[in-house]
Amino acid sequence: MNTCAACHDPLVVEIDPQDDDLEVPAAASSSSSAAAPQTVPDDIHLVACGCHYHWQCLLDAYSVTECPSCGASIVSQAPDGGQQVLSNIDNEGGAQQNVDILPLLSEEGYLKAYPEERKCRAFLEFCRQGDVEAVVEMLQGGHDDDSDSDSDDEDERAGAMDTDAPPRDPVDLLRYQDALGDNSSALHAAVASGSQEVAWVLLLLSSNLDLGHFPPQVLDEAKALGLARDDQTAAKVDIRSLRDAEGRTAEDLAAMVGGVWQPWLGNRWLAV
Repeated sequence: MNTCAACHDPLVVEIDPQDDDLEVPAAASSSSSAAAPQTVPDDIHLVACGCHYHWQCLLDAYSVTECPSCGASIVSQAPDGGQQVLSNIDNEGGAQQNVDILPLLSEEGYLKAYPEERKCRAFLEFCRQGDVEAVVEMLQGGHDDDSDSDSDDEDERAGAMDTDAPPRDPVDLLRYQDALGDNSSALHAAVASGSQEVAWVLLLLSSNLDLGHFPPQVLDEAKALGLARDDQTAAKVDIRSLRDAEGRTAEDLAAMVGGVWQPWLGNRWLAV
């Protein structure tokens, strides 16, 4: 069996059957204390050099485009002319061949250098998903010091909110732009996902849009959730004015998407 080039342990990870709702045979469950721990594969096989890693071991060791073990280049040319890092992955989700993991490695490398942006990127992802509950929870918890949290979270949302990164002010979350991608803002993300509910939250908290333009139910729900607009002074950038890497505002993107945003365009709610 291949072993991890970093820690030299077998390329598996132990799992908790109870946490993963795995079925345990009756005979095994009756003598669970003596049973061997259950494992699943955890093998990242770098195609270019042939080295194998646990995923976390690769993330911990990776910093450049060379294999951290043998020093060989692991970058190849992608079909579009860019760069790629191909790997064969075998984990609990099954086996996948020739997967480009460069975007993941680049993001993790960036977050190592700028750990304070981890929450911002999680917030942006929730906006992309149109998950208004997660968006509101992150904004309400923006001042909480969660650096002492050392427990395993039960779901992805809790995992994104409980990080070791320093807490960020909600204003930073609201106006963050994707430094690794297309420089899109949370409002761009909400428009792209078609989430009007997230868009209303963002406009309420980070724009100068007159409150008279907000539907009464939006203001009622915001009040019930404890969301209130701060003083939107000139020092605070109106989220509607932020532009992505192609120079587009959220209104420009809404015009391209159309659909649910047509009434918004007619009412100029996304225009500065």
